[in-house]
Amino acid sequence: MTQKKESFFWTSYSDLMTSLFFVMLVLFILVIVLLHKRMEATESQLQEIKKVEQSTKDLSRDYFIYRPDYKKYVLTIQVRYPAGKSDLKDMISTDKKEQLLQLTSAGREIQDFLKKHSENQYILIIEGQASKDNYPYNYELSYQRALALMRFWIEDSHIKFDNNCEILISGSGDGKLDTHSMRERNETENQRFLIHILPKNIFENNDNQ
Repeated sequence: MTQKKESFFWTSYSDLMTSLFFVMLVLFILVIVLLHKRMEATESQLQEIKKVEQSTKDLSRDYFIYRPDYKKYVLTIQVRYPAGKSDLKDMISTDKKEQLLQLTSAGREIQDFLKKHSENQYILIIEGQASKDNYPYNYELSYQRALALMRFWIEDSHIKFDNNCEILISGSGDGKLDTHSMRERNETENQRFLIHILPKNIFENNDNQ
């Protein structure tokens, strides 16, 4: 009787171990398959990210210089303002009309870029900067200058940016606060506009990984 019980125990134990082995084998195969699919998706996402990143370098050098170290465009149209002024009409220029025409052309180029890449979603940041002087509100002023440029593009130049673009206005001031914004040694060159074109696809893909 005792031998039968022991035989039954070992038979059941063997069946249990065999079942557990097959369960672990199935789980192992399932994990391998899922990891393989995950690697394929990640590779596809990386290729898409590179494609979208590359598209942001399509703006011509007539009005924009791309700075890869900061991943920003510098508007090549140099602007000069009297201290404390933000309106484009107050710019110091030998040919203000021509300068405004160039700013219009730069805005239209961004507009054309967004239409060309309508399959992507972007964040467009217009950043104003100011040079160090005795004016105490250069951070507020740099924002007002960026806002003035945006108003000039939309209200005066009648430029309409596509819906694949979220627009943000920002000001990085005169560098007195250590915000790590891009600055030039020649302070007068910091009276300028910086343009950020950030593909939203990158953020979405990173969040899904």
